[in-house]
Parts: sequence; structure tokens; C-alpha cells
Amino acid sequence: MAETVWSTDTGEAVYRSRDPVRNLRLRVHLQRITSSNFLHYQPAAELGKDLIDLATFRPQPTASGHRPEEDEEEEIVIGWQEKLFSQFEVDLYQNETACQSPLDYQYRQEILKLENSGGKKNRRIFTYTDSDRYTNLEEHCQRMTTAASEVPSFLVERMANVRRRRQDRRGMEGGILKSRIVTWEPSEEFVRNNHVINTPLQTMHIMADLGPYKKLGYKKYEHVLCTLKVDSNGVITVKPDFTGLKGPYRIETEGEKQELWKYTIDNVSPHAQPEEEERERRVFKDLYGRHKEYLSSLVGTDFEMTVPGALRLFVNGEVVSAQGYEYDNLYVHFFVELPTAHWSSPAFQQLSGVTQTCTTKSLAMDKVAHFSYPFTFEAFFLHEDESSDALPEWPVLYCEVLSLDFWQRYRVEGYGAVVLPATPATMTWPWH
Repeated sequence: MAETVWSTDTGEAVYRSRDPVRNLRLRVHLQRITSSNFLHYQPAAELGKDLIDLATFRPQPTASGHRPEEDEEEEIVIGWQEKLFSQFEVDLYQNETACQSPLDYQYRQEILKLENSGGKKNRRIFTYTDSDRYTNLEEHCQRMTTAASEVPSFLVERMANVRRRRQDRRGMEGGILKSRIVTWEPSEEFVRNNHVINTPLQTMHIMADLGPYKKLGYKKYEHVLCTLKVDSNGVITVKPDFTGLKGPYRIETEGEKQELWKYTIDNVSPHAQPEEEERERRVFKDLYGRHKEYLSSLVGTDFEMTVPGALRLFVNGEVVSAQGYEYDNLYVHFFVELPTAHWSSPAFQQLSGVTQTCTTKSLAMDKVAHFSYPFTFEAFFLHEDESSDALPEWPVLYCEVLSLDFWQRYRVEGYGAVVLPATPATMTWPWH
């Protein structure tokens, strides 16, 4: 039957890789199918006969000659940022007067070396790397819609300049950072620019020259087969996605003589050798071991573990304030009483405390003494029975409010007691 399964999903696919991007290899296969007029006006097949298989169709030779076999089909393996020159670039850079930048002169030298060694290995498939002018123009002039009157937004313009800002960035010169770390009077444009995420990107375009036979090297016949973008975080964006098990992509040329081309893009990056994988595992094992030792050093060796079957109680509290008392210069004396059965505390533990003497301040109709006095203690409960009924009693906190008068006499202003809550809470005592 005729091959009708085409891949129409030409959107982006995003991958993340921990391997160096220089190991990326792509196999691109380009094949001319036939004139698209043949596809549009192909008469219906007779009943009981199969249609032509477009995958194996070859145009028949004509009286004026036929295309050579290598012009109909091409397959090539391309590495990351590998430069393959188009026929247009070969014709351009052979003329020394057309070279304007150091990159142009470099390309000229490479093309001359290729001509001396037998010519370039590619015919129709070529590439534009991150350094080419095409990449700069493509990123700056890219459109998000098909509208002819599309106006790029501020975000589109700023993101298009991300890669150029990275290339124009200046580093250290003489040990002094050229850019200012602090801008005391930032302009509005400076603020807007610095609110855009600046992730360095590298871009590569895989192109095809679909010009007629013996008429290669014209810009109007150039078509983008695939665009790859890689950022500093190892994120690889491919548009369109690798072919894989999907059908090939199709390109239908425009003009008087329309032609149909199909192409596939496959990831043929080499797999790691067993010794490399073993070396990588050892490196990661050593890295994780060092990280574990670092975390252990932060915890230390004096970390005390709770005795099995024991409840360890930590209390962090604060004496906040006291109000409603007649006299001034207040302070609070508090202590914690542990039930005698199964409760204990460390020998160094202080279960009582005294706040500082505080002068009261008027707040509405009351006089308030603000202590903000923190305290902490710990206790243990050890019992063989771990059920909920095994806690007959809970620690009690006793407080006593006292005052100091002009004659250095101490007076008891009030006292109270409360059972320590089992959950965080704020407690208010009705003093006696």
C-alpha cells in the first residue's frame, strides 16, 4: 500500500542529559520522493491492485538525462556544533573579498582545505552553528504566530538577546571585575532587563538545500530540518523531535516545479563503554561517601539517642508579661514539679528560674510588666507499659509573682499553677 504515515507533530521536545553535549550525534536521512504534482493528480488505482509505495519510488530517466542516485538521497551523521558547509557558503568564501570577520576567514581556510582534500562530504545537508550569522538573525526575527503584522513583545525581544549578551559579556581583566556589582541608581531599562532570566544557550540548525538538480547554492531553497538548543543546565531542546518509531517528516517545496522530500532524524550518540560506566559509578560512590561524611560531621558524635521505651520531654517556654498588680518592679519565680513515679531529669538540669525585675508600663487601664524571659528544660518518663494509660501524672509548672519596693522589701503579689500542655499553647494564670 502507499506510505501515508507522516509525522505531523513538528513541535519541540525537551530532554535533560548529564553527559557532555559534545557526545551528541544525529543521523539525518534526506530523500526526494517525487514531484508533488504527481501526488496531487495521481489517478485512482484499479481495484485489486496496490498503490505505489512512495518510500521506494524513483522517478524514471527522461530523454534529457536523469539525476544521479546520490542527488536523490543523502544520509549523514552530524555531531554537536559540527560545521558542514552549504554550496552557497563554499561559493561565497572562495572569494576573499566576501570575508569580513575573523570567522569568515576561518571558514575560507577550512573550505580551501576541503577543496584540496577532495571536496566536502555533504551535498544537500549542511549546518549553521552557534557562531553563524544565521543563528543570530533567526533568534532575533523568530515569529510566534503566522500573522504578518506580528509585533514582538518585550519578553520576546529580551529572550532573543540572551545569547548575544552572553557572548558580549566581559570577564576578569587584571583581577578587576569590569561590571559593577552594585548599581546605586538603576535606570528603568536596567531594572526591566535584569528581571529577565538569563540562561546561556547554544543553538545549532540542521539545514537542507532542496534546490533543483545542478542548481544548489541558492538561499531561497534552504529549509530548516531541525533546530537544537542546549543550555548550561544540560537541557536539550529539539525541534522537531527525533523520529524514533514515528513516521518521517515531509517538506513540500514551492514554485513551478513542486517536489516532495522526506527526512528522518535519529539520535545515534555512542553508548558509554563498560569501563567508563564503572568509572562513573566509582566517582559517584566517592562523591556520595564524601557528602555522607560531611553530613555526619555536622551532626557530630555527641548526639544522644533516646533510651528505648522512654519518653523524652523538651519544654521551651517564655514568661511573656504580667499585669493587673498594684505595685511596680515585678519579677516572677517559677519551677517545675516532676511526678515522683517514673519521671526524672538530668543532674545538671535546672527546673526553676527567676526573671529580671521589670518596671510596669500603663496599657489602657492596666499596668503591664513585659518580661520576655525564655526558659527550657527536659525530662524523661520511663515505663514498661507504652499504652496511653501509662501516664498517670504530667509535670506541673508553678509560678509566683513578687515585687520589690523602695525599702528593698519583697512582697508576694500572686501565685498559680498549671499542668504543662501536651501541645504548644499560650497559658494565662488566674493569680491568687
